[in-house]
Amino acid sequence: MNAELSAIELSIKEREDFIATKGKQKKQLRCDAESIAGCVSQRACVFCGARVVLNPITDAIHLIHGPIGCASYTWDIRGSLSSGTELYRNSFSTDLKEQDVIFGGEKKLARAIDELVAAYHAKLIFVYSTCIVGVIGDDIEAVCRAAMVRHHIKVIPVQSSGFIGNKSAGYRAACDSLLSLIHTEKKISKKPKSVNYLGDFNLAGEAWIIRDYLARIGVTVSTVFTGDASYEELKTAPAASLNIIQCAGSMAYLAKQMEELYHIPYLRISFLGIEDTAVTLRNIAEYFEDPEMQQKVEILIEEESRKVTDELSFYRKKLEGKKAAVYVGGGFKAISLIKQFREIGMEVVMVGTQTGQPDDYDTINGLVTEGTVVLDDANPAELEKFMIEQGANLLVGGVKERPLAYKLGVAFVDHNHERKHPLSGFVGAVNFAREVYSTVCSPVWRSIQMKTPWGE
Repeated sequence: MNAELSAIELSIKEREDFIATKGKQKKQLRCDAESIAGCVSQRACVFCGARVVLNPITDAIHLIHGPIGCASYTWDIRGSLSSGTELYRNSFSTDLKEQDVIFGGEKKLARAIDELVAAYHAKLIFVYSTCIVGVIGDDIEAVCRAAMVRHHIKVIPVQSSGFIGNKSAGYRAACDSLLSLIHTEKKISKKPKSVNYLGDFNLAGEAWIIRDYLARIGVTVSTVFTGDASYEELKTAPAASLNIIQCAGSMAYLAKQMEELYHIPYLRISFLGIEDTAVTLRNIAEYFEDPEMQQKVEILIEEESRKVTDELSFYRKKLEGKKAAVYVGGGFKAISLIKQFREIGMEVVMVGTQTGQPDDYDTINGLVTEGTVVLDDANPAELEKFMIEQGANLLVGGVKERPLAYKLGVAFVDHNHERKHPLSGFVGAVNFAREVYSTVCSPVWRSIQMKTPWGE
């Protein structure tokens, strides 16, 4: 039976255009669309998309205007580290209840802002709207404007209520809020050889690793959007010479707006894996047209590669011939993971994303081998079916996919924002290979007999 069709039979017919098998049909994979009704999508909501982008801003108060469940759902879900204040680790909520739904929650929101300002003396507050706020119609923009007048600080509404899209819409809402934060009409003096690093959230200190690499080749990081970022640092972003985008899904819109408003060009890059890290450093040096910088890049690549070669060779010998399934948020990460698995001798036999774009899937199709299943906005039934049919030994995903992998007796690696170890740069490539080895080659799998509705 055709693997693609058998998976569709488990879900609904409308999913057919979102699933493709390389070599079995020539069609453009459908993507960037709303999740199909009745299909239990693995995507997160609009509010979650906005919250995970903005939450690493360390000195901000993050106030969720909605029921307490929304705040608890997204509390401290990123492994983002701070070099200063830990204010961002708090999750504040207006805790809307039935009476607030009937009579409105604007007064409650205003009181919450007043209390938080008095308690924490922050310069910046983000106020997130949630699904219920979109239904009852609270004017959070008016409440935020009034609060700014009262307290003389920045109070930014984040229009992230539900029923207006998916996680990608939350990314855009977050970017609109960031544009409001950095907005300036003053004449800007550009800093030479400086970059804004977009789409890194300093998970386990990854932004610090990349700052060090760039400093060693003579490039200054003006600000990171949004890992270990502060209010004052973010305000300097318009002065940068170049934007580099790690997570294009969450930050491409911001980069395009900054190019239009502040004339800052951008490069799509990736610091995941040895190959992409080296290419990225070379591309940055090439952009600045600096021969000395290009020499420093080659020295850095040679030094860092030498440190990790032996350990990566060991893992490659142990993992050669194993098969991996990938289901992550953005297309850039999926592309880098395919290359990373190739570096350690593993083949990716299933790959999907939540927010991939057509050009991402074109690149993915060019990287994977014949028979690889490619899918957009998958549901658990599809992931389960394809992992079994493709014989995957490992699933790389996020927190929602972990139980599914373990239920099937398949090894799992967390490549989402909850993780506590860095996966960027040369050191990250070793960490990733080590984690893959430790889980795929664990003795526990020999003790597990995998049984499914389709057989043993």
